[in-house]
This record gives sequence, C-alpha cells and structure tokens, in this order.
Amino acid sequence: MPASALALAASSALRVASLNLCTDEYALLLASPGQLVSVSNLSRDPAESRLWRLARRFPGNDGSLESVLVRRPDLVLTMGGGGGRASATIARKMGIRLIDLPYPATLEDVQAQALEIASALGNPARARPYRARLDRLRSTRPPLRDGAFVSGGGLSLSPQSLGAQWLALAGFRQRPLPGARLGLETLASNPPAWLIRSDYRAHQTSRGQAWLTHPLVRRLAPRTLATDGRAWTCAGLPMIGEIERLRRVAR
Repeated sequence: MPASALALAASSALRVASLNLCTDEYALLLASPGQLVSVSNLSRDPAESRLWRLARRFPGNDGSLESVLVRRPDLVLTMGGGGGRASATIARKMGIRLIDLPYPATLEDVQAQALEIASALGNPARARPYRARLDRLRSTRPPLRDGAFVSGGGLSLSPQSLGAQWLALAGFRQRPLPGARLGLETLASNPPAWLIRSDYRAHQTSRGQAWLTHPLVRRLAPRTLATDGRAWTCAGLPMIGEIERLRRVAR
C-alpha cells in the first residue's frame, strides 16, 4: 500500500474527543468522518452552539478527561487548561495525546489553531478552505464605521480584543468604552452609529437582557444589527460565516 494511503488509513482510525466548547468547534469542522467520538455537552445545546445539530451526532461529555475514557480516544482536545488539573498526567499514563490550546487572542491565532488541529487529525488540507475565506474577508474589508458590540448586561468588547478584530472585518470599528460596557447613559450622550447586538439567550427574561428592549435603546440606536452571540463565545471558525452574513445585511 502506498505511504499516502497508509497515512490516510491511520488518520481515519484516529479516535478524537473534545472537552471544551471552543475545541469542539475545531473538531466538528475539521475532523474526518469516523474520527470524532465525543464533544462537550455545551456543543449539543442549541442555546450555546450554532453547531449543535452536528454536535448531537456524537456522545456528549462533561468536560473532564475521565468522562471520555470509555470512548477510548487516541487524541483529546481542550482549551485553557480544561479537563481537570490532573488531565495531562492521566492522559500520559493512558497513552493518550492531549492538546491543550490557549484561548486565541488574534485572527492569526485562530488560523494557526485550525491548522494545528487539522494536522493533528492527519489532514491539514481540511483547514485550507477556512483560511481562504478568512483571507478573503481581510482583503475585501469594507471601510470602518463607528460601532459598538453589546450583549446582555451591556457587555461590549475591548478595541484590542479578538472580538473587535472580527467586528472590523464586518466593517465596524469598536469604540472604546469604560470597562468595555455600554449602558443607557452612553447611548443617550454619545450613541454609536451602529449597534451590533448579540442575541445570545435573548429569549430568556433577565435583568441583563431587559435594558436592551428599553424604548430609549431603540430610539437612540436605530441602526442595529442582530448577531448570533453563540459564535462570539469562542470567536473561532464559526465567526467566518457570521461576519460574511453581517456584511450582507449591513449594506
């Protein structure tokens, strides 16, 4: 059998589990059929992940390494030290490769992590379409307009954050806000030209969401775009499709 065919067979036999919502996104989008054996329960929740339909094809786990051992993974993915403090030790003793990614801080980080995961899965080519789409967004970025992202409780973005970098690709410059928060006082005194409003758990009645329905908000921010807040949680590969959508609706 040719070496390339052997490598393909070996990668197809790889059993992969993901313990974190953000590595779930990479795994769900980059794994080859038959590789993925478990994702975190968060990814299977429609309120948390826009990939929930795909995620529900796989058994869920509680984010701990112990919860996936029954699946006999060869490779486990997590982020930010997730999976439990002893995960690295347990994985090493069990002969399991553990990849613990840092949370990405830049668009370049997202690209690099996608390639790292695709390579670990044995097929780096699966990351190329996402890189191409992101490169296309960068090369065709529209002129920046004044804007502010806002989610429940008035939470916004730091202008240097990964979220703000994605927002710039949609054509909006995230304005600096005290404590990265937007409130009625700021809207009344100096409203942004555009309000990019996260719909994360918008169906839930809470004090944090209620102020966004205030008549003053609708009057002071008439140019408002709704954005899928689930994609912004990790600000990873699913953001590409969301930025493409925001560009279309903001024309």
